[in-house]
Amino acid sequence: MAGVGNAWEACRGWLARRRAEAAAAETPDPVVHVSEAVARVPEQPAEPVGPVVAVMAPAAATAVADQPAPALTASVAAPAAPGAPAPGATRAELPPYPARPAHPAESVPWGLRVAAEGMWRLLLVGAGLYVLLQVVGTLRIVALAFVAALLISALLQPTVSWLRRHGVPRGLATALTFLGGLVGIGLVAWFVFWQVSTNLNQVTDHVQQGIGQIRHWLEKGPMHLTDTQINQFANQLTKAVGTNSDQITSFGFSTVSVVVEIVTGVFLAIFCTYFLLYDGERIWGWCLRLLPARSRTSAAGAGPRAWSTLTAYVRGTVVVAFIDSLSIGIGIWLLGVPLAMPIAVIIFLGAFIPLVGALITGTIAVLIGLVTHGPVTALLVLAVLLGVQQIEGHLLQPLILGRAVRVHPLAVILAVASGSIIGGIGGAVVAVPLVAVTNTVIGYLRARHAVDEDIRAALTAASAGE
Repeated sequence: MAGVGNAWEACRGWLARRRAEAAAAETPDPVVHVSEAVARVPEQPAEPVGPVVAVMAPAAATAVADQPAPALTASVAAPAAPGAPAPGATRAELPPYPARPAHPAESVPWGLRVAAEGMWRLLLVGAGLYVLLQVVGTLRIVALAFVAALLISALLQPTVSWLRRHGVPRGLATALTFLGGLVGIGLVAWFVFWQVSTNLNQVTDHVQQGIGQIRHWLEKGPMHLTDTQINQFANQLTKAVGTNSDQITSFGFSTVSVVVEIVTGVFLAIFCTYFLLYDGERIWGWCLRLLPARSRTSAAGAGPRAWSTLTAYVRGTVVVAFIDSLSIGIGIWLLGVPLAMPIAVIIFLGAFIPLVGALITGTIAVLIGLVTHGPVTALLVLAVLLGVQQIEGHLLQPLILGRAVRVHPLAVILAVASGSIIGGIGGAVVAVPLVAVTNTVIGYLRARHAVDEDIRAALTAASAGE
């Protein structure tokens, strides 16, 4: 009987293994097995149901083959996620993982796509600005003359408006203001020329004394040069001048052409200034009609604000430049530096470049003080310059310009540096008022856009309530 029992047990084991292999063959994919099992489960009532049937691997099926199969009970499966395979799908019908996007652009990260969209637009704007700068560089005489006329008109326009408010006709008010401004500028130029020509001999003597001091320093200083070496250097310099006489002659012709360009620019600026004072409003109206109809309202509001900013900037800069030149002129006069008045006028002209103009032009006083009175006087003159610059930056600019021109000092320095690189001295003078006007226009347009959005939202809410 024992032999028969062992044979019976072996037969049962063989049958269990066969059933397990058949079950494994019928369920090749666990995902499909689960889907089919869930699909065969009948709808159950809302009461709690029996234990959840786990998905068994083929090896686990062998271990339970001898036990009677329990009743199939299962909980209701969770809803399939979007993109999940449909119930009963085979492996060949399943989508690849991960699914390939329909368009290659969808594979690019969103941040990189946004950066690329913004970058090509910036490149187009930069190309447009480059072309504009090239055109301005080609027509630099016309451009600088017109910008100078704008600045002078911004300075004189309040006087024209004041005369017209007091009953003076427009033509007469424009003529009186224009002639008065022209006479004032001419007197300043004559004063500078008179002071320099009067003290030219004194300046020449000081320069010769300075050259003698430099020669003495070369002989007695750390270099210890001899008279022979200094004379050889002077002879080489003279020889170089003789060898490059053609270049010097061409430079003379180029200097003549520069003088002609300056004279042309001056007359063009005078002509433009008169008509900007006389017909400024009509010219602005004509410019507005060139814009699209949808942009005229915004431009009509931004234009007067930009002009007010430019007027406040020019008038405030004139006052600050006068205070700077007067303070520095008195300081160098008290220190005994010659040519104090011409230097003060040059500093006044240089102070139209904010923060750095008066300091740069004031170095002339430092050099003259070094040549005439030595290093101590030069250091004192430098201290006067730095003190006046600190007063200008922390007191005069905020007090005089106030809230009309709100430009950060860092933006001023960067604008002056960029303008000097692009357009030289003229670019440095124009850069800061251009930044101030641009800041005012952008601020106005942003505020107007916000107001338009509020009005649109209110109208939408009112129409929805009806």
